[in-house]
Amino acid sequence: MSAETTPVARARGWPRLPRRLAGWDAAVVALTVLTLLVASGAVDEFGTTRNATFLILDLAPVLLLALPMTLIVVSGEIDLSVASTVGLTSALIGELWAGGLPLETIVPLAVLAGAVLGAVNGLLVTVLGLPSLAVTIGTLALYRGLAYVLLGDTAVADFARDYTRWANGSLGDGWVPNVVPPILLLVVAFALALHATPVGRAIFAMGANDTAAAFAGIPVERTKFWLYVVSGAVAGLVGVYWTLRYSTARADNAEGLELTVVAAVLLGGVSIYGGRGTLLGVVAGVVLLTSLQNALRLAKVSADALTVITGTLLILSVLLPNVSAALRARLRRHPTPVARTAVQLPEPTRRDGPP
Repeated sequence: MSAETTPVARARGWPRLPRRLAGWDAAVVALTVLTLLVASGAVDEFGTTRNATFLILDLAPVLLLALPMTLIVVSGEIDLSVASTVGLTSALIGELWAGGLPLETIVPLAVLAGAVLGAVNGLLVTVLGLPSLAVTIGTLALYRGLAYVLLGDTAVADFARDYTRWANGSLGDGWVPNVVPPILLLVVAFALALHATPVGRAIFAMGANDTAAAFAGIPVERTKFWLYVVSGAVAGLVGVYWTLRYSTARADNAEGLELTVVAAVLLGGVSIYGGRGTLLGVVAGVVLLTSLQNALRLAKVSADALTVITGTLLILSVLLPNVSAALRARLRRHPTPVARTAVQLPEPTRRDGPP
């Protein structure tokens, strides 16, 4: 294999956004815009500013969790414990609040607790070498169980109104929620980290071939460990937001949200095998999935049907890119007759005399 065809060499070419915009990302963005336009005309109340506010508040936790999830999946791993981390940090917030601690102290403690939970995943994956799928399925159940140990079936709901009002409020007298500016800052930060830094190029290289990345001098295990720490910290932050938005700390908060997050990331064009994906596609995937769910709820579609639709989109988001890649590879191996005969060699010159 030549130096120019190694995964590390290919990763140096990032960002290749113009070429990506002509592919899956463009299709997801176009489908998102089409879904918003059709839903605005076909579903009552969907196109109102009031519903737009609730839509943004609904997609905020999904988008926040999808940011570090994108980096983890691009690196060739996965984290299915994010929703349980949200639930456990929410339960911890309720326990600490009931114990008399102020929210100014609880918020950083919740983010720190999420980082510790993410570090547990990272240690199991990188130090012990366990498969991330098996590890995070295990911690999905473990963290949710610990949340029930903390709070049981009870709920803490008497949080300070200034905080809950901010979590549900809007900028000025408009309809844009207060959470939009900090979320946009995080989106920009993660996009720059993935597409415009050596760390991002290393993540792509690890996803393409972690062995080759290690031989190229990339600290694969250490990088993956910190990706899980960041994922846990963001999940802790989402635990704070979820608790304050709904004004309640419960052990079952965000239950099942990991399915929506993974579906949105894969729908946004991130390869489940690692090494490919963009933050632009993921943001479009989050907006598409949450908009579709919002429109179907307004149309009185049941929660069970929404779960079926989310699962179907998850399967399609894995299937379609692979089918498309297989078709492109087949066309490259077997060009059309027109392509094969496009260049004709000249006929040899005929000579009448002796050579």
